Formats: sequence, structure tokens, C-alpha cells
Amino acid sequence: MEAQNKIEQVALKDINLLLAAKPLYLEAGLKRLENGMLHVAMRNNLVGCKGKMLDWWFTYFETTEDLKLWHPHDHIDHGGWDEKWVKHKNYIGATIHATETLGDTPPVSATIKFHDAKDVFDPTLLSKAYADGEVSAIIYGRIGFGENTPLDSNGDPIDGYMLHVVRDTLEGCVLRSHFYLGASGIAEGHLLPDEIGFGLMEHCYSEFTYLSHSLPSLYYAKNQHGDKAPLLW
Repeated sequence: MEAQNKIEQVALKDINLLLAAKPLYLEAGLKRLENGMLHVAMRNNLVGCKGKMLDWWFTYFETTEDLKLWHPHDHIDHGGWDEKWVKHKNYIGATIHATETLGDTPPVSATIKFHDAKDVFDPTLLSKAYADGEVSAIIYGRIGFGENTPLDSNGDPIDGYMLHVVRDTLEGCVLRSHFYLGASGIAEGHLLPDEIGFGLMEHCYSEFTYLSHSLPSLYYAKNQHGDKAPLLW
């Protein structure tokens, strides 16, 4: 646990900067952290989408067909949610298993356990960011790769962290995706290669661009929160 805390302190020490709309030093690209982990960032402009739609999407998708709608090339198989996922209602605390590729890499199993954003961001700054419209949704998860993903005592994958931070705009929304990966191998000196990071950048840009083409219609047709589609005539 102490080692994991040290990893988190290094990886997430500047995490609250993601709550501000002002440009970051790393909006899209790679950075090697001082402990050897790889920080991967990608920025997407999602025309016609809003943060509430992306937050809803994680309560909706549950099949391989859904995953392929999200990314028809890289998403291979939906391995299932655990019992904490409730369709249309909840994904916080739930764990998902899936198989996907990252660009040219072979298919790999991924495990993600989702958390409340309050678990990683300063609660006061987080509340202010929502109130000021600097943030409209945050999807945060602990992530790991491989058939037998190492987990901690809380059931969290120990390899890294995934954050999707959304801000609504006049045209739709801006999505900042940041990944902090490779924690499970740094003790043995096994650093995640840059090529994985570049593949993840390509994957992340593509999957949310694909999703943005269908998400608004899906949201208005399938969600159960009473939102009505705008009249276009």
C-alpha cells in the first residue's frame, strides 16, 4: 500500500490542473514521469456532444456491438461488467473487462474499475469547476492490462489511472483524456515503451471521434432521464 501511495503521489500530483479550461503544458502528447511511468494525453473536440452524454454513455454500453460502435477497428470484445454496474443508472464502483488494440499493437485484455471524481480531485476545486462551467463531466478509473490483471486489496487494477475530463462549449464539448500508465512494472525496471503511448493517443482520438458521430442521437433515443432532443425544423 505504501508503494502504491508513492506511485499515486508522483502520477497525480498535478491532477487538479485538469479542472481549469486554460491550456496545459501537455494537451496532447507523451511525458515520462520521474518514476518511469508514462503520461499520455489526448484532446478531442466533440461537436454536438455534451458532458452529460458522455457520462450517460458509461451507463449504457454493455455489448461488443456497442464497443464497435465506439471504435469499429480497435474494440474487439466486451468481456462484461460486474454486478455494481446498473444500466442507465450507475457505473461508479463498477469494473469492466474488454479486449482491444492500440493502433498496431496486438489485442490485449483491459480491466478498468471506475471511481467518483472526488476520489482523485480536490473536492473544493472540483465543486467550483462544475459551478463555473469549467467541467461538465469526469470519468475516472483505475486501469490494468493482461489476462490476469494485478489488483490491490480494493479490487483496483494497479497499473495506472485513466481520466476523461469534459467541458461543454457552444459547439459541443472539449474532452481531455489523460492516462498515467506502467506502474506495475517500474519496480523491476520494466518501462512502458513510448510506442504504446502513441498507439493510445491514436486510439483515444479515434474512438471518441467515432462516438461523437452517433452519441447525440443515441442519448436522446435511449436515455431514461427525460431529456428531449431539440427540434431541428
